[in-house]
Amino acid sequence: MSILVYIENVEGALKKSAFESLSYGKAVGDLTGEKVTALSIGNVSQEELNKVGQYGVEKVIEVNSSDLGQFVNQAYASVIAEVAKSIDAQTVILSNSFSGKGLAPRIAAKLGAALADGAISLPTISGSIWQIQKSVFSNKAIATEELQEQKKVIALTPNSLEATESAVPVAIEKYEPQVAAADLSTVIKDIVRATDKVSLPEADIVVSAGRGLKGPENWAMVEELADVLGAATACSKPVSDAGWRPHAEHVGQTGLAVTPNLYIAIGISGAIQHLAGVSASKTIVVINKDPEAPFFKVADYGIVGDAFEVVPQLIEALKAYKNN
Repeated sequence: MSILVYIENVEGALKKSAFESLSYGKAVGDLTGEKVTALSIGNVSQEELNKVGQYGVEKVIEVNSSDLGQFVNQAYASVIAEVAKSIDAQTVILSNSFSGKGLAPRIAAKLGAALADGAISLPTISGSIWQIQKSVFSNKAIATEELQEQKKVIALTPNSLEATESAVPVAIEKYEPQVAAADLSTVIKDIVRATDKVSLPEADIVVSAGRGLKGPENWAMVEELADVLGAATACSKPVSDAGWRPHAEHVGQTGLAVTPNLYIAIGISGAIQHLAGVSASKTIVVINKDPEAPFFKVADYGIVGDAFEVVPQLIEALKAYKNN
């Protein structure tokens, strides 16, 4: 028996969430005594795949087929399940990313496995029964799920656990899957990225702003702060509804849910719908001139002040810090 960890890549580079999943898989393997194998699908260089060894995993199965050059949910789920069966993997681990949220239930169904999506903890193991924690009710509570099936699929919430390095030599083994034509009925021919900015779902730091910015013409300082921090930009729902920012930047209950290590909210009051999508952030900084803004109740750090005065000073201070 073994553990299979699916590692995602973007344009051939392994994602940060892949290293978190590898570290999680290694930790689970230490608990169960099972060997851990990584699975890469797509055109990823050997140099990238060798990084798997930095996180304590000794073997990578590489699937590099022209049919699987772009992500296709059905086909990727079938390949992951096929590889899991080929190595007798009782546990499949992947990131609860955009693609992971689609893959995990499909893989679980194909394997007849129990599913824990959105996991935020290592399992507590008692025989074949595992208990795993996950955030529920828009991150207002933590639930403990009990997995009773022998086979298990765990989708790990990004940024919930640190990637831990434990270097070992790594072996790369190629694998030719049997991809059914029905799994390739939808094929993505090409993906054109709109910008070269940091991907919002993958960002460690998110700089977000709301109607307190008064208009789209004032977003330059938000983008400058994000550039200084190497962050992604986001916005509240009223801002995207007004057309000040693209809907792709809308975070909250009806938009993207994000879990960065640092979330900076500028001129956002903190409506419950917005908090539902960002409250799982590890550290929240709020900048608002209204000291009664609800966001301050959940903030780790708060600055009561006019964003048009605070943010430029913050940018200059960060630039000075980086230059020194």
